[in-house]
Amino acid sequence: MAEVTRLPGTASLDEVLTVIRRDGGVIVEDMVDAAVLQELRDDLLPHLAERNTGTNGFMGRQTRRMSALFAKSRRVADVITHPLFLGAAEELVNVPVRYWSGEQEMVLRPGLRIGATQVIDIGPGESAQRLHRDDWSFLWQHPQFGREARLQLMLALSDFTSENGGTLVIPGSHTWHDERVPQLAEAVSTEMKAGSALFWVGSLYHAGGANRTADQWRTGLTMTLDAANVRQEENMYLALPTDVVKSYPEEIQRLLGWAAGPTYMGWVEVGGELADPITLLR
Repeated sequence: MAEVTRLPGTASLDEVLTVIRRDGGVIVEDMVDAAVLQELRDDLLPHLAERNTGTNGFMGRQTRRMSALFAKSRRVADVITHPLFLGAAEELVNVPVRYWSGEQEMVLRPGLRIGATQVIDIGPGESAQRLHRDDWSFLWQHPQFGREARLQLMLALSDFTSENGGTLVIPGSHTWHDERVPQLAEAVSTEMKAGSALFWVGSLYHAGGANRTADQWRTGLTMTLDAANVRQEENMYLALPTDVVKSYPEEIQRLLGWAAGPTYMGWVEVGGELADPITLLR
């Protein structure tokens, strides 16, 4: 059974892209250093402790979830703009699309948006989640659409093991047709130390693993960079107070959705013009 390929945090973007294109995902070891990891834990874990576990099988009955992370830790900005993650999303998701405007052939890139942010804390006794593709929210079709709508990461805030719920993935399943049914026996567990991260595309079959330990919580921070022509899965405009968004650099504001981008998705009318919503923050 194939394992998830791992690369050091010093790997080049080309090395990361080669593995993701082949396997659908890759582990980047030591993506963040010890200081950043500790700040993320200090900022996020106290809030997480206040959350209840879920009430259904897919979200987990022994699993705690927490979102709106940009309102809870400044360090998540460092994670989403990490050169390997943002760079890979630019190459895999922000790809050119051709279309006709009258008799003129046009080429546009969709741009990128942060689609979802969560800390997922899998508790002892949790069963394995159903295998799924995360681009199902967009009703994406494979292989008809011929491109990726999402690149996602899972940053380990605690060690991930096969026993405590390490993320299950099926390497190579990003190439499968929609008619093929994923089987749990085909999945392998993501094992990595805290500070390392799994990157995977939206078309890769994956799931939260079963936690068979008596006392370990498996804690991961997950975020997505999506094509800006699809709706953001997490409603950032309700989740994040405007003052919080204003406090970030413009790059983060635009990634959070306060930008119309080349396809005009998300425009606002200002003075009769289809304006970029970043003007409202100013």
